[in-house]
Amino acid sequence: MLKIVYYLRHAKKRVNGEIPIYVRVELKTGNFTLSTGKSVLNEVWEQTHHLRINVRNAKDKVAKEALEVLSQKIQINYTKLEREKLEVSAEELKAILQGKNFSKANTILKIIDFHNEYFEKLVLINERAPASLQKYRRVGDIVRDFNKKYYGKPDYDVEKIGTAYLYNLENYMKFEAEYNGVKGIKNNSIVKYFKNLKTICNHAIRFELIQKNPINKYSGKIKTVEAVFLTSEELESIELHEFKIERLERVKDIFLFCCYSGYAPVDVMKLSRANLIKDNNGQLWIKTNRQKTGTRANVPLLPQALKIASKYLLNQEFLLPKISNQKMNAYLKEIADIVGLEKKLTWYVARHTFATTVTLGNGIKIENVSAMLGHTTIRQTQHYAKVLDTSVMQDMQKLITKFN
Repeated sequence: MLKIVYYLRHAKKRVNGEIPIYVRVELKTGNFTLSTGKSVLNEVWEQTHHLRINVRNAKDKVAKEALEVLSQKIQINYTKLEREKLEVSAEELKAILQGKNFSKANTILKIIDFHNEYFEKLVLINERAPASLQKYRRVGDIVRDFNKKYYGKPDYDVEKIGTAYLYNLENYMKFEAEYNGVKGIKNNSIVKYFKNLKTICNHAIRFELIQKNPINKYSGKIKTVEAVFLTSEELESIELHEFKIERLERVKDIFLFCCYSGYAPVDVMKLSRANLIKDNNGQLWIKTNRQKTGTRANVPLLPQALKIASKYLLNQEFLLPKISNQKMNAYLKEIADIVGLEKKLTWYVARHTFATTVTLGNGIKIENVSAMLGHTTIRQTQHYAKVLDTSVMQDMQKLITKFN
């Protein structure tokens, strides 16, 4: 909404009888007044319908043209601001018309872009993972689409973000957001996207772009999901099956290597001959930093993993063949169907299997499992390393024996 009204400021009537002309600009966000720098006799103002018609005097014609130019200037600047943001600030429009600098309010997309530009530099120097940058960019896309649908503009002032905005955004993600043809986002992914947004806003606070974090008002919680892992029997069924299709045999090798090393997709694809280290006892270790956390993760190379790596090290520098995460999961689905597994097989099932069946199930302490997984806290490991019924039974058997 924009309304421009010209009026005479009678309180400032001059000696020659002329009265200064002022303009009042009314917006949805407020209004302001400015002096036009022109003046006119009251009777001329009334007779010409505020200098609109029958203006004969040369000086009055100049004043009339000046008001028309000012109206155009107000309209042009208002339209420009309207294209850039949801609501046009009266203070900002006034400052522009007066030729003054105005500190624009920071918008949510502006601080997302500010963070992502910084994060991209960290990726270039290998301090952060490209996959993490992709998630932050995805957050920007979701927020932009949400703003367009709910507020009619792609951006939104950070200072105006309240609980209504946050929970409308949550509902949009849950029921309307689309990605790769899939509509709706699961609860845990939504909470993680809000966590990304919180990190972005904290980054903006550090650089004094905003004073407080609006995402602190969001209270969504991660729902505990049981990690899917393979039992010893299921793991063996894959190991013993020989696939006639070469690509499936390669995928089987990569998957089994992860089962016996605990490496995540982003890490296992980077392992090379240089990551193999032999200790004083002749035991081979894989030594590297986890991409996600940057923590050191040293894993003794189990015979099963060494056997797989040896197949490929003869012909290449990397421990395993290269394959994308998307293709890997698609081929694993084929493997599950062929072997007859009812569980949904994904790359991360291998990591869960290492944490449970391969390590905890064989008596490895959770502290050591946590170190090999590259976790910073035991609590992280508890999500992956689900305590097996066999472990519970072993401990309880000791108690039963004692009571007997």
